[in-house]
Amino acid sequence: MQVLQVQLEVGPDPAEVGRARRWARSRLAGSGIGDDEPLAETLILLISELVTNAVVHTGCPAVLRMLFGEPGVRVEVADASDRAPAPRQAAGDDTGGRGLELVDGLADRWGWQREGAGKRIWCEIDRAEKAAADCAAEGPSGIHPPVREPRVYL
Repeated sequence: MQVLQVQLEVGPDPAEVGRARRWARSRLAGSGIGDDEPLAETLILLISELVTNAVVHTGCPAVLRMLFGEPGVRVEVADASDRAPAPRQAAGDDTGGRGLELVDGLADRWGWQREGAGKRIWCEIDRAEKAAADCAAEGPSGIHPPVREPRVYL
């Protein structure tokens, strides 16, 4: 299996989040994922949340990586802070605190790990075409993998 990896260095400035989104959109298009695909919008939102967390909560530069392969796309954001990501419970009027809830609700898998003196947080999205092909190949009497519904946080 061949995996394509691209990466972008992100400075410790909230304005870098917009630059990361624009860069990611161009890389998605280059990998064959069109702007109008739901997968692209989900990935852009995940990238926005992870890069925002790195820039706002650590004050450190970060590296955004996207890996294209099977079964889908992996997004990683590495930073130099050793502080673990901490999911929060945002109140109804709070303007922040929902980033990791969004990641948990939208990604098929996510997690984090220590990396050197810092950490790397990652998430993965499976390509819908593959999941649909797997179900079709199993036939009507086969056991189908569970479909994960997005979580809704109010």
